[in-house]
Amino acid sequence: MSEQLNIVLVEPEIPQNTGNIARTCACVGARLHLVEPMGFRLTQKNLSRAGCDYWDEVDIVRWACADAFFEAHGNDELHLFTGQARRSFAEASYGEGAFLVFGRESRGLDLRFIEAYAGRCVRIPMREGLRSLNLSNAVAVASYEALRQQGYPGLG
Repeated sequence: MSEQLNIVLVEPEIPQNTGNIARTCACVGARLHLVEPMGFRLTQKNLSRAGCDYWDEVDIVRWACADAFFEAHGNDELHLFTGQARRSFAEASYGEGAFLVFGRESRGLDLRFIEAYAGRCVRIPMREGLRSLNLSNAVAVASYEALRQQGYPGLG
């Protein structure tokens, strides 16, 4: 059995996006890492509002802060998604157990992480002058590219 793909949300702000991403993780068998502080609490009410009935199907790992996550996984295969990168996400190679790292909806990843991991930063191409895709859409696009490269392990 192959190692799970890892989706990392650093300080997500919108529960509906996180719910959509949890659904994607459930459907593809990815582990979801949630990095505090989040813009909402993981209460049953917020989870219900997020519209995701798949929470029980998702392996969730919570982190107290971004520093804790990067300290634990800084030497692993990280792919930081940022509009500040030059390299397209399609040019990267995604191995088993890769970590796809996404920042908060309002301002993305902190510059200090982008600079510290500059060689691991990728972007999803889009038209000039537009800021970003919706976070849940970006996670879906990136997840399926990583899984495509791996031959869609465990998916039918």
